[in-house]
Formats: sequence, C-alpha cells, structure tokens
Amino acid sequence: MMGAVLLSEFATEIVVPVCAVIGIAFSLVQWLLVSRVKLNPERHASGNSNKNGYSDYLIEEEEGLNDPSVVTKCADIQSAISEGATSFLFTEYQYVGIFMVAFAILIFLFLGSVEGFSSKSQPCTYDKEKTCKPALATAIFSTISFLLGAITSVLSGFLGMKIATYANARTTLEARKGVGKAFIVAFRSGAVMGFLLAANGLLVLFVAINLFKLYYGDDWEGLFEAITGYGLGGSSMALFGRVGGGIYTKAADVGADLVGKVERNIPEDDPRNPAVIADNVGDNVGDIAGMGSDLFGSYAESSCAALVVASISSFGINHEFTAMLYPLLISSVGILVCLITTLFATDFFEIKAVKEIEPALKKQLIISTVLMTVGIAIVTWVGVPSSFTIYNFGDQKVVKNWQLFLCVGVGLWAGLIIGFVTEYYTSNAYSPVQDVADSCRTGAATNVIFGLALGYKSVIIPIFAIAICIFVSFSFAAMYGIAVAALGMLSTIATGLAIDAYGPISDNAGGIAEMAGMSHHIRERTDALDAAGNTTAAIGKGFAIGSAALVSLALFGAFVSRAAISTVDVLTPKVFIGLIVGAMLPYWFSAMTMKSVGSAALKMVEEVRRQFNTIPGLMEGRAKPDYATCVKISTDASIKEMIPPGALVMLTPLIVGTFFGVETLAGVLAGALVSGVQIAISASNTGGAWDNAKKYIEAGASEHARTLGPKGSDPHKAAVIGDTVGDPLKDTSGPSLNILIKLMAVESLVFAPFFATHGGLLFKIF
Repeated sequence: MMGAVLLSEFATEIVVPVCAVIGIAFSLVQWLLVSRVKLNPERHASGNSNKNGYSDYLIEEEEGLNDPSVVTKCADIQSAISEGATSFLFTEYQYVGIFMVAFAILIFLFLGSVEGFSSKSQPCTYDKEKTCKPALATAIFSTISFLLGAITSVLSGFLGMKIATYANARTTLEARKGVGKAFIVAFRSGAVMGFLLAANGLLVLFVAINLFKLYYGDDWEGLFEAITGYGLGGSSMALFGRVGGGIYTKAADVGADLVGKVERNIPEDDPRNPAVIADNVGDNVGDIAGMGSDLFGSYAESSCAALVVASISSFGINHEFTAMLYPLLISSVGILVCLITTLFATDFFEIKAVKEIEPALKKQLIISTVLMTVGIAIVTWVGVPSSFTIYNFGDQKVVKNWQLFLCVGVGLWAGLIIGFVTEYYTSNAYSPVQDVADSCRTGAATNVIFGLALGYKSVIIPIFAIAICIFVSFSFAAMYGIAVAALGMLSTIATGLAIDAYGPISDNAGGIAEMAGMSHHIRERTDALDAAGNTTAAIGKGFAIGSAALVSLALFGAFVSRAAISTVDVLTPKVFIGLIVGAMLPYWFSAMTMKSVGSAALKMVEEVRRQFNTIPGLMEGRAKPDYATCVKISTDASIKEMIPPGALVMLTPLIVGTFFGVETLAGVLAGALVSGVQIAISASNTGGAWDNAKKYIEAGASEHARTLGPKGSDPHKAAVIGDTVGDPLKDTSGPSLNILIKLMAVESLVFAPFFATHGGLLFKIF
C-alpha cells in the first residue's frame, strides 16, 4: 500500500545541509555588500567611481555630503547604540544563562525519575511488543537538545542585533543619495539576519537528529521525543528576549516621547533628549534580538511537533528517513525560495520614489508565497510516498501525498492572508488608520477608543483564516497536517524576517539622521522607510502569532497522544477548570508586562525631566545630556521586570501537570491558546495603527493629513499619546503572547512522560 519515495536517504542527507550552507553563504554575501558603505569621511572627497558616479557626486554636493563631520557624527552615534545594545544583551544573557542551566537540570531530574533513573530498556510507549531506549536516555538527550535550542536562539538574537547596529548608520548615509539606496542597505541587512537564522536553525536541528540517531538506532520514537527539547530551548530564550527587550525599548520610547514631544515640543530623536540613545538601543534589543529568537522558537517548535507526530506513524515505524525529514526538506526549499525572492527587492527592481517602498515589501510576501507553493509541490512529490499512514489518537489514518501538499499549502496561504489583513489595519495607506488619525481632532480619548475598536476588529479575518487552515489540515492528515501547516506558514521565514528586521533598522537610521543634524530631506526619506517598516513589523508579528496558534495546536495533539489521553472532555470539572484558568493566563501575563513598561517608563520620565530642569543649556543645545543614566534605567528595569512574567509561563505547566494531572493541563493549554491568539493579534494591530496614525499626521502627505498637522498641533499631541499607549501593546505584550502559548505547549510535551507517570498528586490524595 505504501509507495516508494523518489528522493533517496543519501540525497536527503546532502540536500538539507547544502541548503542550510547556501543560506549562510548568501547572508554573508549580503553582509559584505552592506559593509561597502564606509563609515569614514574620506570616501566622499574623491567622488564616486561607480556606474553613475558623476550624478552621485552631484547629489553629494547638493546635500552637503562632503561634510566629514556628519559622517563622523553618524559613526559616533552608531557606536554608542551598538555598545548599549551589546552590554544590555550580555547582562540579559548572564541571567538567562543561570536559568538555562537550572532548567536543564530540572528536565534531567523530572524525565530521569519517570523510570527511577533506570538504565534498562523499556517497552515502547505506542507499541508494547517492542523495546525502546530507557527513560534515562530521553532525560539526557532532551537536556542536550534543550541546551542546543537555547544556545541557537540566543545566538540568533545576538547576531541579528549585531547586524542591525552595523547597518543603521550606513542606511542613514545612503539616504543622502536617495530613498532607493537606503532601502537596499536596510533590506539587505534584514536579509542577513533572516537567512542566518533560518539556515542555522535548520543546520543545528539536522546535525542533532543525525548525532542522536547514532545512539538511538531504530528507536525513532525515543529519538524524536528527545528532539522536542530543541523547541523548548528556543522558545524559553525567546520569551526572556522578547519580554526583556520589549520592556527595555518601550520604557525608553515612552519616556522620550512623553517629555520630548508632548512637554518640550522637540522633534522625535532630538539629540537634546536624554532618552534618545536608550530608545534607539531598545529597537535593536527588543524588535531585532527578541523577534529573531521568537521566530526561531516558532520554527524549531513546528519542526519538532511534526517530527514527533511522524515518528509514531508509518514513516517512523518503517524507518523511512526521507519522508521522516519532510519538515526539514520544506525549510530547505524555503531558504532557496527566499533567496530568489530577496533578489527581486535588491537586484531585479530598483526603488526610485517613496511610494514604491511599501509595494516592494508586499511583493516580497507574494513572490515568496507563489514560489514556495511550487517548492512544496516538488518536495511533497519527491520526498513523501504516494500514500502513508499517520497516527491519529490511537488509530492510523491513511493519507495521500497530495493531501499533505494541501495541508502545507493552506498554512502558507493563510499566512499571506494574515499578513495582508494586518497590513490593511496598520498601514496609513488605508482607511482604518486614517480614521484613527482623524479621531485625533477631538483629543486623545477618541483616538484611544478608535484604536481599540480597530484592534478588536482586526482579529476577525485572521481567526477565520486560522480556523479554515486547522479544519482543512486536520481533516486531511490529523495532527501531522496541522504541524506541517504551521511549517508552511513559517517556510518563508527568511523573507519574513528580512522584512521585519528592515523596520527597526530604518527607525534607527531616522534617529541617527536627526541626531547628526542632517537636512530635513534625509529625515523625510528615513521617515518613509520607517513608516513602511512599522507596517512590515506588524505583518511579521501577524505571521508569528498565526504560526504560534497552529504550532501550539500541533504540540497540544502530540502532548495528548504522549500523555495517553484518549479524549479531552470539556464537561469534566478537571478539564473545565483548566480551560478557564488557561484563558486567564494571557491576561495575567499582559498585565505583568504592561505594568513593567509603565513603571520603567515612570522612572525614565522622571530622569528626562530632571535633566531638562537641572542641566543648564540643555534645551538650547549648548550642553550634552547624560545618555548613560537613561540606558542604565532601561537595562535595570527590564532585567528585573522580565523575571516574573517568564516564571509565570515556565512554572504553570509544571505546577498544573504535577499537582492536577494531564487532563487539567490539557484544559489549560487549550484555554491559553484560544484567548492568547485573540489578545495577541488585537494588541499588536492596535499599537501598530496608533503608531502609523501619528506618522500619517507627521508626514502630511495628503490634504487630509495636512488638516490634522503639523507637528506640535493638538491632533498631533493626541496622536502621540495614542502611540505611547500602543507602544507596550505592540512591542511587549502582543508579541510575547505568542511565545506564551507555544512555550507552555512544548514544555508540556517535553514533560509529558513525567506527568503521565507521576502527575495529578492532588487528585490522588483526595
């Protein structure tokens, strides 16, 4: 009944690592191209010798480009931002490192105790006739894969931050030659991060599977159960990166905006504002390092979920290596597809005007999705038998390979729909954001009301897209279908991350232009890049949240199978209390993160006010502010405040599973998934809309926008307040929630053997 696979095991062993290496090589090439923009003044004195050197030289003269002091200033500001970001991440990683070691020990102790640390072989979970490797082996290998995932996640975030701080001033300098040149530098830098992360994640996972196989041999059930630690490691680091970085960036941003723009009426990123360096550092540690770790976590978990479900299906039972690694083959093709897609933005077409920026980024999403559909068809045809069976809660379900293709395809296209809906609700080119801007006429209160309504409304279509995706993929291939649908949504992760990282890089470039005292032409160009970046960041968050919903459901299915629960009955009190508590957790988590931003911003506002009031000549620009104190306030607050929300997420599954058992934990996971997705989408989109409504008024590009402006007018001040309220929603609480739902699900799966054996202590007592 089962067909043969066209792609041999040997070919699979070559294709996956080769694609990963191509991704790494491509990111290095992009980095070299970015590094050609020099941060020293000598270059401009000799004129330019490229293909249109003469016209470039003329533009340089017109913009006053030969002024060496501007280039030196840009280099100085860049190094201040880079130092701030690096020192924060090192401080954060010291704390996270302690947690990592402690949690690794916990994994070993919990999983080792399942069979009393016995090193004897045991009957397999799903096939009692066969013997599998001991639980102690699962404990050791799960701990190793957890550490691997954690280190890869930390590295992804750190490298992304390094690239972004390397590229921000270079984007500013290129903006003097036109918006197209600046766009290419910012986009290429984003691509460096996107490809490094996608390729590293794939390569480490592939190597880990092959090394673990040396010990596990034919016991694939045990092998892929141990591999789930990889996803847990990736997401647990992402949680701290996202929350810590989010608190850091928003404390600085809110403090800088409230005192600078609203009270003192000075422009955004004005060098007189003491919080301005901390704000720019925050963009890199929150939006870049945090986002990198977050999407790496999603990618690792969706791969692990698919592998675990497949290991107990015909692929695993018949030891079909190529079909087993189908999730990795999808990611491999994704890297090649994204590579071609990136060339459309940087080499095939050139941006010449501001209005072309957003369409160029949108084209990236469309091109990658169309090409990836073809890629998935090819991979499914060569890598999967024409028909096979998938484990479906105790039964084996027969699946055809075209059905599997549809599962991945529906995930891919659902991601595109979520991206476009997000863009519609957060871009100032469309009516929802323009309505929010218009509501600023009557003050901040109406702005907040309109913004909240927009956020709630923006949830509708993405949820339907996710619902259809779940129905189609589950009908065709049970939980495996949902896991590969999540992978489909994340298959173009390199392009998604390039688009996403482009935003904070452009934002920083604008800040550097303002601080270096460049002309308003350049600031207009960087503002246009940044406004498009805001929308793309919202699209990136949409992808992350949508994929998190699918990943969590797939992990939930794997957990239910592993914990040997045949049905989750909502009408039993054990499950229902879990549901209602689980649905409450995202609110508790959001309350913690929002309050953390509020209290950190309070300290920042007081410090900025103090400096304006006590440093003579600061307002007139004769004295320099004390940037270092503001950086320290943000660092201290975020490190201290990231621990309670992190502990809430990490401890909940352990406490519920140990004391209340697997059924209650299943309820908690379902409740958190259902409410977390809704809050995450509405929070991200509300914040994005408020931010772009403010930018719409500031840019004054249309007749309508000019009636609301200029900067400093009452509607503009109302828009700034809306933006300030939205900042923690869109950059701290919203994006962290998708990690909450994924992390609890993958943690439950890793600890499932322990909970199934020893869980439910309270119910055993009573």
